[in-house]
Amino acid sequence: MERIVLFDGVCNFCNGAVNFLIAHDKDRLFRFAPLQSSVGREFVAKHQIPEGVDSVILIDDGRAFIHSDAAIRIAKHLGGGWSLLGAFRIVPRPIRDWFYKLFAKYRYRLFGKKDACMMPTPDVRSRFLADADTAA
Repeated sequence: MERIVLFDGVCNFCNGAVNFLIAHDKDRLFRFAPLQSSVGREFVAKHQIPEGVDSVILIDDGRAFIHSDAAIRIAKHLGGGWSLLGAFRIVPRPIRDWFYKLFAKYRYRLFGKKDACMMPTPDVRSRFLADADTAA
């Protein structure tokens, strides 16, 4: 089962989240691609992700999850205490997504952004579907 995390490669918060996932994903369940890369754009087109979704997207076993659903599902797959975040599913999706989108809207202002996508270190490069060279 393939799990791919698409992320905003120039967002400092998103890059931090990817680094967090790499550190806590002991079973190496996730692979990664910046949304700005050709691979990221292909997944967005293939799964018909609505225009304007520019934060974290999870492709899990051929299905795309966006906004709070993506975050909750990622936490669930990390296991341990992180799976407890799945309890947020009891909150209606429109409410969860409203908070998620509000945070996403201000993430650059709060955490800043880079001029280019992150460069993975050699030891985690195999977990990325796109080299930084291919990112726009």
